Amino acid sequence: MSEPQFLFGLHAVLAALTRKPTPVTTLWVDAGRKDARMREILDAARKAGVSVERVDAQALERLCPGARHQGVVAERIQEAGPEITEADLPDLVGRVASPLLLVLDGVTDPHNLGACLRTADAAGVDAVIVPRDRAAGLTPVARKVASGAAEVVPFVQVTNLARTLDQLKQAGVWIIGTSGDAPQTLYQADLKGPIAIVMGAEGQGMRRLTRSRCDLLVNIPMQGSVSSLNVSVATGVCLFEVVRQRLS
Repeated sequence: MSEPQFLFGLHAVLAALTRKPTPVTTLWVDAGRKDARMREILDAARKAGVSVERVDAQALERLCPGARHQGVVAERIQEAGPEITEADLPDLVGRVASPLLLVLDGVTDPHNLGACLRTADAAGVDAVIVPRDRAAGLTPVARKVASGAAEVVPFVQVTNLARTLDQLKQAGVWIIGTSGDAPQTLYQADLKGPIAIVMGAEGQGMRRLTRSRCDLLVNIPMQGSVSSLNVSVATGVCLFEVVRQRLS
């Protein structure tokens, strides 16, 4: 079965409208907004054959209470098709010469998840892997913060993260975990081969079983008075060090 879901925010809605086939069935827009960004949204809706309803800001607020919708709300059908699971990961990894994976171990804040997805897309990550339980999923908030990346980056929810990491290791992927007490810095590690970067949850970091599966632990050297970075910022630092090494 399929169920409707509201999607909001300019980037997220535009990404959904330009997908083929589009998952959007109805679009509500702020009748008072007539700028270039809104014209781009309306043009994409017309090309996709999506019906548009012009309403006031109060109507949009009723659809998504408390959300920063930026004047656009879409009804999106979440299709119940085959999911990418941990069983599919060896095949997904096998299609890429040197895969780059991002593993988020229990990130619960949808804003952080969305920011990590956006960075993952920018860095060319082949898949983002998260545990199914006690972790954020692709909520409308996560999709909005991701600015369209949630529509293009493979997002894999797994039932057993430790088992998934074992599968990846068997497929030749080097598991690199991040930890403040790691003896080696991120910049000392060789990140050019097939790797999965593992980021811990907000606050407590990686769980014990996740940490034990890592082939290597690295830290981000901190130069100031703060002891750690927000997980989405730390993700950006790690992923773009991978990009730097692979481009050098």
